[in-house]
Amino acid sequence: MPSPPPPGRHHSDVPVPTGLVLSPVRGLRYAATRLPGGDIGPVTSPPYDVIDTDGVRVLEERHPHNVIRLILPRDEPNAPGSRYRRAADTLAGWRRDGVLCPDEQPALYVYEESGVDEDSGTAHTQRGLLGAVALAAADAGTVLPHENTMAGPVADRLALTAATEANLEPIFLVYHGGGAASATVAAAGADGEPPLLTASTDDGLTHRLWAITDQACLAEIARDLHPRRAVIADGHHRYATYLRHQADQHAGGAGAGPWDFGLALLVDASAFGPQVHAIHRVVRSLPVAKAVAAAGTAFQVERLTGPLPVALDRLTAARPDGHAFVLAGDDEYHLLTEPSATAMAAAVPAERSAAWRALDVTVAHSLLIASLWRLADREDVVDFCPDAAEAVRAATAAGGTALLLAPTPVEEVIAVAAAGERMPRKSTLFMPKPRSGIVLRAYADN
Repeated sequence: MPSPPPPGRHHSDVPVPTGLVLSPVRGLRYAATRLPGGDIGPVTSPPYDVIDTDGVRVLEERHPHNVIRLILPRDEPNAPGSRYRRAADTLAGWRRDGVLCPDEQPALYVYEESGVDEDSGTAHTQRGLLGAVALAAADAGTVLPHENTMAGPVADRLALTAATEANLEPIFLVYHGGGAASATVAAAGADGEPPLLTASTDDGLTHRLWAITDQACLAEIARDLHPRRAVIADGHHRYATYLRHQADQHAGGAGAGPWDFGLALLVDASAFGPQVHAIHRVVRSLPVAKAVAAAGTAFQVERLTGPLPVALDRLTAARPDGHAFVLAGDDEYHLLTEPSATAMAAAVPAERSAAWRALDVTVAHSLLIASLWRLADREDVVDFCPDAAEAVRAATAAGGTALLLAPTPVEEVIAVAAAGERMPRKSTLFMPKPRSGIVLRAYADN
């Protein structure tokens, strides 16, 4: 396999887009007529990286054509590494049998996910454009990461991409827009045009899809998006895989081709944007009394009365006034506010961007975990949990401390990425994620 280019650089023959480009695709989609009631929900899946072993088994048993057999294939018995070729054979078989069929003409798809947010209990609708984003390294300034990646997941996704010659799941991009693209997304279905599909999934979401094929409309969207920049909300490893596969193809002499683009959902965060959930920290080795005592040397500390929802409400109310956290464990809740400017200056690296230094997760790791608690910032010391109640239960069971954070606003994520920085690990959880199996993109069709 050809070696990848150095990070942030392109092979000399790799095209570099001059702006943000989202091209129409001939989507590869499930034939609803092959499914009971025409509902594709049972053949879809959450993204590959949020499914555990039990989840894979449940999805496999749900339907013989569930997309899990493509995105997380199993090795054949006594054949390690055969899973990638098995996924390719499965994909080819499903195409041959008419389970998956390419649309007749290229389109940008308006993709809607609607439901009730589990945290807030409020109805939420997310809409975006699903298409093929022109690939560019971060230094091109059009598609910006906000997290680092690890080699293992990229190698796994690269082997799967090379075997199947397809983008089996979209990455998730956000931008701040308004303009023609957002107007088109908002207008989908408003004139009574029925969606291409409507599907319900076991997470309580309803999914709808419309196709945009009008050339004048597509050209207007292209003009609107070109000067903009997008931030990767979810799918950093898949985007890194796109870049690696593109580099390999060009290094091998393949020239321009479908590998110069990758399947992506692009969402205007200022219109139909995602909800950003916090990812909390669990420090099992640190009793909450010690955590609070150490924190009190640099924060104002208020012991809270009442259950977890009350503590979270107080955290939400305090967040607009500055950095705020809740320390919890053993039926105790303590609100931390007003960190000392002196302590902040000593703990938070001054050479980092203002956007990065202003993040709650930066203060949590630099000031609380590293400076005040004097703990090694490693995953075997600091665990992560997106569910606040589960974080408190885990901390209490271990006699430790749950560090509860408020969600990071999308604007702060975009500001960090625009500054060329990466968020501390496990900083954000963008919801809802695009459902796998709604639209696939095969190189053979594009």
